[in-house]
Amino acid sequence: MIIRTTVVLLFLMQFCQGQDIAVLKYSGGGDWYSNPSALENLAAFCNKELNTNLSATPKVVTPSSIDIFEYPFLHMTGHGNVLFSEQDVENLRAYLNSGGFLHIDDNYGMDQYVRGEISKLFPNQELKELAANHPIFLTPFKFPKGLPKIHEHDKARAQGFVIEKQGRIVLLYTFESDLGDGWEDKEMHNDPADVRLKALRMGANIIKYAFEH
Repeated sequence: MIIRTTVVLLFLMQFCQGQDIAVLKYSGGGDWYSNPSALENLAAFCNKELNTNLSATPKVVTPSSIDIFEYPFLHMTGHGNVLFSEQDVENLRAYLNSGGFLHIDDNYGMDQYVRGEISKLFPNQELKELAANHPIFLTPFKFPKGLPKIHEHDKARAQGFVIEKQGRIVLLYTFESDLGDGWEDKEMHNDPADVRLKALRMGANIIKYAFEH
């Protein structure tokens, strides 16, 4: 208990000193490293549009490391298997319960694996879909229809699922949207400028929500 309390206090101190984002490197064989330019481009966009001061090159952290408490926002993506150990689960749960935010973006193929790992983190809660009128879709950029569709995979609609604690989103799972592909360098997917802008704006909304809540 003393160790965990110390970790939480360190997190709160770091949060007050500065705000930054990091990529979550998980186990299980999935390609956590996919979309290598995504967070760099999102950071640059947020620095310009939101007046943040995010690092040009986001750091990489692991779920069981104390380092995650240095970042109020963690991003996780991939196409394949995800596996959280007991130590990962305990550490991530402490991080989320003490003010952290985890964004999981399915890059297509992650869904069948990641839902089970989310249930390990919060065994007594189910993911619930966000309504289109949630504040995360309204500021600073408006998305009146909810989560935007960036890449087509299975012709399913884009959905945002969340775990909340005391009215605050602690985990956001974006499914059938593929925001990360829209954040990548233009030449990676040749997305039209308006599609990339839509993805970056939605990403900025997520960052803003995470930092302010």
